[in-house]
Amino acid sequence: MDHAAEAHRTDLMTITRFVLNEQSKHPGSRGDFTILLSHILLGCKFVCSAVNKAGLAKLIGLAGETNVQGEEQKKLDVLSNQVFIKALVSSGRTCILVSEEDEEATFVKPPLQGKYCVVFDPLDGSSNIDCGVSIGTIFGIYMIKDDHEPELNDVLQPGKNMLAAGYCMYGSSCTFVLSTGSGVNGFTLDPSLGEFILTHPDIKIPKKGKIYSVNEGNTKNWDGPTAKYVENCKFPSDGSSPKSLRYIGSMVADVHRTLLYGGIFMYPGDKKSPNGKLRVLYEVFPMSFLIEQAGGQAFTGKQRALDLVPKNIHDRSPLFLGSYDDIEAVKALYADLDTKEM
Repeated sequence: MDHAAEAHRTDLMTITRFVLNEQSKHPGSRGDFTILLSHILLGCKFVCSAVNKAGLAKLIGLAGETNVQGEEQKKLDVLSNQVFIKALVSSGRTCILVSEEDEEATFVKPPLQGKYCVVFDPLDGSSNIDCGVSIGTIFGIYMIKDDHEPELNDVLQPGKNMLAAGYCMYGSSCTFVLSTGSGVNGFTLDPSLGEFILTHPDIKIPKKGKIYSVNEGNTKNWDGPTAKYVENCKFPSDGSSPKSLRYIGSMVADVHRTLLYGGIFMYPGDKKSPNGKLRVLYEVFPMSFLIEQAGGQAFTGKQRALDLVPKNIHDRSPLFLGSYDDIEAVKALYADLDTKEM
């Protein structure tokens, strides 16, 4: 590749241009989604900048408060949450916001009230901030279909009803991955331009992968199918090469690798946490939406992840997501268990 020529290209596809092109395919569109997305992107750029200089700006460390999940809040968690709340409200296109960091949903009042509900984790993997591991923001977008006063049930919908989902990963580069229901595309922030450029068009997850990703420290508490699947990864009965273990502990980073390279990411339920640790609305749903749009699958151990109907905004669920064939193998093990229990 001629890097000098690449650097001077003038036909680079920015995310704004990309979304406007998509918007043109919908004649009735008024540009509301494009405006909302531009505010999400602004929040991501702000948080990216804060993450990059966190150590210098004394943003690393605990803020002295605990969030609704019982996790001690890092200073960057608090800052990121404030940034996204302000960015989303000021867009004038949102009506309900659900954040991992806030116990209650935020209802946006007129005249800034819009028709979109946004669920988000402002800084996923924040326990890794101090050691410089990739962290990220996860979000999902619903739309109120009826003209009524927004209510909590408008976000307590199955993930299959999502209009769009994505994440922004703050690592060696700032990467924004988005799906609006017609495939998955990845964009990388060009710091010199301040723009996200399309670098990973139409991402497709490999049908089968060579990597499994799970916290094996919880092995003793796993159920039979999970333990059996991981054993099969290490000791394949067909004589094939074992899968490699890769686990970062930051969901955005682990899912991003799974999306690009294939394989499986798991956070199963266990004896200590029967419902797992991942939150349905702003972790399970957006990531499952992206994986399915890329040709993979997402499964809870009982059903398709996107068919779940949350009862509360902070509900949790086990999750297996990744390459189509790898999830089929997990589903087969759970089907065997159901057969034996009948």
